[in-house]
Amino acid sequence: MIRFEGVTKRYPGADRPSVAGLDLTVDEGTTCALIGPSGCGKSTTLRMVNRLVEPDAGRVWVAGRDVSEIDPTGLRRGIGYVLQGVGLFPHRSVAENVATVPGLLGWKRGRIGPRVDEMLDLVGLDPTRYAHRKPAELSGGQRQRVGVARALAADPAILLMDEPFGAVDPVARDRLQEEIGAILKRLRKTVILVTHDIGEALRMGDTVALMRDGRLVQADTPERLLAAPADAFVENFLGGSRALRRLERLRVRDLAGPEPAPPPLPEIAPEASLREALDRMLATGATRLAAGGSSLSLDAVREAARLPEP
Repeated sequence: MIRFEGVTKRYPGADRPSVAGLDLTVDEGTTCALIGPSGCGKSTTLRMVNRLVEPDAGRVWVAGRDVSEIDPTGLRRGIGYVLQGVGLFPHRSVAENVATVPGLLGWKRGRIGPRVDEMLDLVGLDPTRYAHRKPAELSGGQRQRVGVARALAADPAILLMDEPFGAVDPVARDRLQEEIGAILKRLRKTVILVTHDIGEALRMGDTVALMRDGRLVQADTPERLLAAPADAFVENFLGGSRALRRLERLRVRDLAGPEPAPPPLPEIAPEASLREALDRMLATGATRLAAGGSSLSLDAVREAARLPEP
């Protein structure tokens, strides 16, 4: 769906290219998380997809078409865009913000209203409560949900997300990442996500592409990245224990067994991560936790922590 072919971009006065000879493919219906140190070229890479930045060399392909041959305005209206701080129009209501792109595309009013309600429902905001509010009346997490609803309103096949959760309260961030990630997978959107948070990249990305000084160092599934870092830079960037990183990706509901949990076992939410489950076990001394109508054993957590063979 999206392919970078030998793409290079150098800004005037820079001592090196922001992006240098990038070859990368993002398959249809998958999420690619671009990550790396500040200044590595990840945001420039994302902005070349919708022609907010033009490459100096190479080509960017979207659905088999060279984007340089597509009218920029039409290209951008067909691509959803979510950025840090959301960028909602402060003087417009939530409903008016979500309706922005459908309105630009000339949708009829009778079609826009139901679509706005559908999108707000999709991201967990009751239209009857939130549609007429202004962005200033919302929490950071709620504003981010509106931003995603706006980006999805015209049903684009592609979504670009540039540090979308950076301004969200850390307490709400993990839940928001999981919920939005699940929505995008269900809708089969092709997504490029720029993030500085390795946990977010591993949690949301079907592929994680790690960049350094404008070059792609490694692009792989989270499992392969954790199991076989390409070099010391990748291993250091992953940080901490790679086994614990793996536990952060997995959910209790994915490994909880059918065995009922007799009281008084400590409880854990089925949507919690295995890292949270391990912390709960260590804090309570329990070797099994109740998880809804089932339970999770310490042995299952240990097995999940084992990295797959490279």
